[in-house]
Amino acid sequence: MLNKIRKLIEPLTTKIGFTAAKTHIPPSGWTALSLIAALASSYFYALEDSNATVYAGVMLLLSGFLDVVDGAVARATNRVSNIGAFLDSSLDRLSEVVVFTGVLLGGYAPPYLVLLALSFSLLVSYCRARGESLGVKVFGVGIGERAERIIVLAVLTLAGLVYWGIIVIFVLALVTYVHRLIYVADALKKLS
Repeated sequence: MLNKIRKLIEPLTTKIGFTAAKTHIPPSGWTALSLIAALASSYFYALEDSNATVYAGVMLLLSGFLDVVDGAVARATNRVSNIGAFLDSSLDRLSEVVVFTGVLLGGYAPPYLVLLALSFSLLVSYCRARGESLGVKVFGVGIGERAERIIVLAVLTLAGLVYWGIIVIFVLALVTYVHRLIYVADALKKLS
């Protein structure tokens, strides 16, 4: 869903990219900082302290923001590369695993629910990667891509509703996965 407004905010992300590039931190450095923020978020979730959840939510939002910065810096410095895209995507998945692990350790939701939310979150990304490897453009298909999931979990965490955040993530990821599955299958039928 948020990808539909990407064109509207592109001038802002471009400006952020040029500003962040002045730090001389390469795109991969911003990717690493995003992972570090996700690790911090996980740590705060794992503390099982309602006060710490505020920090968990803030760190999760920061991780998402830094994930936007790495791509913006790559474009601003003309360093867009396949290795950078691969690294970014791989570390994004690792960040998701890390954050959900913190939620699990913090006991905010039953383990099976956290596992389902994480599994379908990863399947959303896998479905896109596999579909695009077969020649089907999947970017922007579905209502629960990574950006939406980060925002939902962070906002509900800040509101003290981590349990509901996990439920909403599970539903968003499940619906998006099924949507992409059908979309890719239909597209592949048309291609054959």
